[in-house]
Amino acid sequence: ANDLYSRVVKSGRNTYFVDVKEAKNGNKYLAITESQAGDPPRKSTIRIFGEAIGKLRDAVAEASATIPERQ
Repeated sequence: ANDLYSRVVKSGRNTYFVDVKEAKNGNKYLAITESQAGDPPRKSTIRIFGEAIGKLRDAVAEASATIPERQ
C-alpha cells in the first residue's frame, strides 16, 4: 500500500499511528495502529475504508465530546 499521510501521536507507553494509505486497486483507507510498550510489546491495526469514514468521524467526535481532556 502507498502511504499518503502519516501522523504519530504519543501518549504514555502507547504510540498511535494514523495513516492514510492507497491499496493496489486505488481505494484509499484510514489505518490506525496502536503500539504498546511492554514485554512482549503489542501492536494492533484497524483499517477503515471510504464508506465508513464519515460515520466513524461523527461517532468519534460525539464520543470524545463527552470526555474532558486532561491538562
